[in-house]
Amino acid sequence: MTTEAKKLKYCVGGQWHESKTDAYMDCFNPSTGEVIARAPQCTADEVESAISAAQQAFAGWSNTPVIKRVQVLYRMKALVEKHLDELTYLLAQEHGKKWDEAMGDVLKVNEVIEFACGAPHLMKGESLMDASTDYDTTLYHHPVGVFAGIAPWNFPAMIPHGWMTPICLATGNTMVLKAASFVPQSSLRLMELWQQAGLPGGVLNVITAGRQQAEILLNHPAVKGVSFVGSTSVGRHIYATAAANGKRVQALCEAKNHALVLRDSKLERTASGIINAFCGCAGERCMALPTIVVENAIADQLAELLVKLASQMKLGPAYEKDTDMGPVVNAGHLKFVTDWIQTGVDEGAKLILDGRNPTVPGYEGGFYIGPTIFDHVTEEMSVGREEIFGPVLCIKRVDDFEEGLAIMNASRFANGSTIYTQSGYYAREFAKRTDAGMVGINVGIPVPVGIFGFTGHKQSFFGDLHVMGRDGFAFFTETKCVTSTWFSEDAQAGKAVDTWDGTMAAMSD
Repeated sequence: MTTEAKKLKYCVGGQWHESKTDAYMDCFNPSTGEVIARAPQCTADEVESAISAAQQAFAGWSNTPVIKRVQVLYRMKALVEKHLDELTYLLAQEHGKKWDEAMGDVLKVNEVIEFACGAPHLMKGESLMDASTDYDTTLYHHPVGVFAGIAPWNFPAMIPHGWMTPICLATGNTMVLKAASFVPQSSLRLMELWQQAGLPGGVLNVITAGRQQAEILLNHPAVKGVSFVGSTSVGRHIYATAAANGKRVQALCEAKNHALVLRDSKLERTASGIINAFCGCAGERCMALPTIVVENAIADQLAELLVKLASQMKLGPAYEKDTDMGPVVNAGHLKFVTDWIQTGVDEGAKLILDGRNPTVPGYEGGFYIGPTIFDHVTEEMSVGREEIFGPVLCIKRVDDFEEGLAIMNASRFANGSTIYTQSGYYAREFAKRTDAGMVGINVGIPVPVGIFGFTGHKQSFFGDLHVMGRDGFAFFTETKCVTSTWFSEDAQAGKAVDTWDGTMAAMSD
């Protein structure tokens, strides 16, 4: 029996509101194809109210000692752990990630929260006594103000409440978070947990909105910075618009990650790693591995092995724990991926495994597509250059390391890259010369842990400071240098002369 889809609310100023909009977006259970919720496309006034609430909350929150601020994060971490199974099921149900992938999405929230709890140490500045005689200089890290987080649909927990929120809040800023309308329920539930953790009202506000209303976040003078994850076309627009309005921006965008497979690689383990990397999360991640560049000497053998392993994967509902790969997020994205597969066929790539139109007994209405593999993909084919964002692998064949590296570096994207080899020489050369910002040596998904930055390059990133790591703390803070001197009793009697003259101070005595 189909249950009625629930109408979702948004949270501003610590209160949950029903939107006055007449526009709602359907949210699906992609495993069954049913609509399970409806997300409001908040009005312009409602977006403005979220910014106003964040602005009003900033003074009190930024003046709260950082050691007290992180106590909220400690409590939030405990709540995420307490509700882990609930959050995992909710995320699997609304997105389609299989159980352990959904749990990993949630656990990544806590990974960054743990890092952000180090804010009392990471916000410490620098100081120099006697920068000039009797003059001391101290550098402080201060919160900036209101930030906007614009989250994508592919990681409903990790990106909005891991990458964007913890460091922003720990450093004393406030945020308006626009959750992805396809998959807002995980983000809204995590907002409830932030409230339970003791986060004051207005410090974090969660809305769902369309592009027109979200544009307010890019232009509003109270918003000091924008953190975005999504497509390159939108990311470029957000970077240009927000930066033109004087805001700091980090925009994480598309990818077409490649792996170079050399003839000396451990073939079985390499094939297993590639399967996980291109099929994991049904390929809906910017660090997926949709393309491999293989030396001709082993290309036939590897292609055969990949087809064998991929064909054994069990498609099924995301929340059943024996599922190997769940569905894609909705019908529109299913069509997007299948259209790309047809494009590959039309361009002349050899389709050696076709995952279109699979049968999943009992779940015929779900948005399923099986692993798909193209061989003999050339650089002239768009299927091998552009992001498909689904479980589709392209195999490109090369003669040697140099040819393979040149193909990889010709891409306009540079998120991640991997080499499979047993050669220390080639591994080192690859790490040094690849354009990608995140590099794997026999690691298919080289995503760093939260204490390091997520360092995409080229058209995979627009901005100067990346999410997580030290970059994350720099993005959410601004520096202030204070120079001071103190006069003696004689000086108070009028005998002192202020000799500080900035950069020339060391020469003025």
